[in-house]
Amino acid sequence: MSNRIKLEPGWLQQLEPQFDQDYMQQLRAFLRTRTKAGAQIYPAAKNIFAALDHTPFEHVRVVIIGQDPYHGPGQAHGLCFSVQPGVPVPPSLQNIYRELHSDVAFIPPQHGCLLPWAAQGVLLLNAVLTVERGQAGAHQNRGWERFTDAAIAALNAHRDGLVFMLWGSYAQRKGSIVDPQRHLVLQAPHPSPLSAYRGFFGCRHFSRANHWLRQHGHDPIDWQLPPTMA
Repeated sequence: MSNRIKLEPGWLQQLEPQFDQDYMQQLRAFLRTRTKAGAQIYPAAKNIFAALDHTPFEHVRVVIIGQDPYHGPGQAHGLCFSVQPGVPVPPSLQNIYRELHSDVAFIPPQHGCLLPWAAQGVLLLNAVLTVERGQAGAHQNRGWERFTDAAIAALNAHRDGLVFMLWGSYAQRKGSIVDPQRHLVLQAPHPSPLSAYRGFFGCRHFSRANHWLRQHGHDPIDWQLPPTMA
């Protein structure tokens, strides 16, 4: 299977063995079966590994972990919390923008496309990389979690001085393998409207991440997004 996977070369070097494991073969068969049954799977096949393709392994500076893709039509494009241009900004991302505004004087744009962050080394990784229309969590426990655990483990082991932003208990459990002696691990409640007031607002993760990056000889992230995206 691995020789047919198009993946950023650095990530492929780290993750290639995963594609030959039984769990990945079973996941591929499951996706094929669901597609044949007429299920609408998001994101589009070309965007399933978009988080890895847009943020090469050697360029990662910050990791933000999500749960699974948006399940509404036209929303998901492979980056956690991000939506395609022209799609209304989801509530959790609105709250992320609010915290950015408070923390780093961010001016909220008219869109929710986070590709400019990915291009700077912000890995926007969902734990589960596919979902079905209208069914949140439809592809949980099918194997994606093991694959993305391997991605996080590779970063933890082979990179130094990264920032991991773990929002909510799900992301915090998934990021529990990260060595806090070698990386900055920032934890806060999830930015969803149900929990943002419990400590996400005021967490200042974005300025804290940039302070850490500067301390470790890396360029800071320019969190400001362009006002519009084509």
